[in-house]
Amino acid sequence: MKKYDAVIAGYICVDLIPEFKENEAATGIFEILKPGRLIEINGLGGTLGGVVANTGMAMKKFSKNVFLNGVIGADFIGKIAREWLDEYDLPGDIKAIKEASTAFGLVIAPPGVDRIFLESPGCSQIFDINYINFEAIARSRLFHFGYPPLLRQFYLNNGRQLVEMFRKVRRMGVITSMDFSLPDNESESGKVNWPDILQRVLPFTDIFVPSLEEALQILMPSTYNEIQSTADDNIEIVDLIPMSTIREIGKRIINAGVKIALIKAGNRGAYLWTGDVLPVNGNQGVHLSEDHWNYRELWCRAYPADPGRIKNASGAGDMAAAAFLSAILDGEDPESSLKYATIAGRNNLYCYDIHNELFNWQDMTEGIRLESNEIIDLKELNDSDWTDLDISALKR
Repeated sequence: MKKYDAVIAGYICVDLIPEFKENEAATGIFEILKPGRLIEINGLGGTLGGVVANTGMAMKKFSKNVFLNGVIGADFIGKIAREWLDEYDLPGDIKAIKEASTAFGLVIAPPGVDRIFLESPGCSQIFDINYINFEAIARSRLFHFGYPPLLRQFYLNNGRQLVEMFRKVRRMGVITSMDFSLPDNESESGKVNWPDILQRVLPFTDIFVPSLEEALQILMPSTYNEIQSTADDNIEIVDLIPMSTIREIGKRIINAGVKIALIKAGNRGAYLWTGDVLPVNGNQGVHLSEDHWNYRELWCRAYPADPGRIKNASGAGDMAAAAFLSAILDGEDPESSLKYATIAGRNNLYCYDIHNELFNWQDMTEGIRLESNEIIDLKELNDSDWTDLDISALKR
């Protein structure tokens, strides 16, 4: 038996979230944030953020024993982060360093509108493989890492430390999992050759859980730029990505060596591609039915959200990943795992405070039982079906 269900390492920050009035009607972010306009808000919320805190808190809420691994600064924001870590009883190895300030994000997330992040990576630029607690990882069933584009030491030198870390964890017999963030094209990480780095690290990655936009940008950058150039303020880029391109992304991830790929697609739901999951089952404490999991291509539509209950979209992808990983650790089948991921992402929309407001596992299980949702087997579709799905995505 392992001591921990999961070690979650990488990017941790404090998110500052202006609380927009729920009756603020808008069809797009640019309609709200017009130059010269004064926007009255209800206050400023704050919470731990980033993959370490978000996915860690959620997996604990889902009854998993987690260990968090990252760095914060020895500044006033870092003190707030430490207080929250202690209050939420989140164990781990989170070091406070003096060399740089705590990472923080200003999350602009009006109700019903996809969010914008203003992110200061801070001390995460210093975080490197020397801060990784391999002793804790060796006592864990799963190692989950994110987000490489915000962790400078892990993308420098063509991702040398990222590859070294995943190779080492894989040799320990621990399941490896990675989440991503969207690289800023104008930053240093936006100039990195991500397709090349991924070709080197994905062979050592059992589970990969990027968003659809992230996956397109880092795997097919020219296609991403072409689609982005056609988008306008009223249409999100995920709604413009054809199903054929989504399918190509999934196949590229699996062909690179990943065993299980979850692609989170916001209002389009979530997509699942799998290869041979036997190596995942070879790790202690994980038992997936190979008859059900091997070589699948599935799409789960998004669970409908009640507009009157939506508070913000920050962290929805991390919640989906947390539920998906928890389902895998529980040995759930792929259809159920997809439903847990999508309903957790939807439920996150109703939360300002993940720790106190997020639905627990029992509540999600009951929600899945009461709310029907469609799982589509993409392998069973013909060409006309693919066209119909593209049209239906644009209509939503």
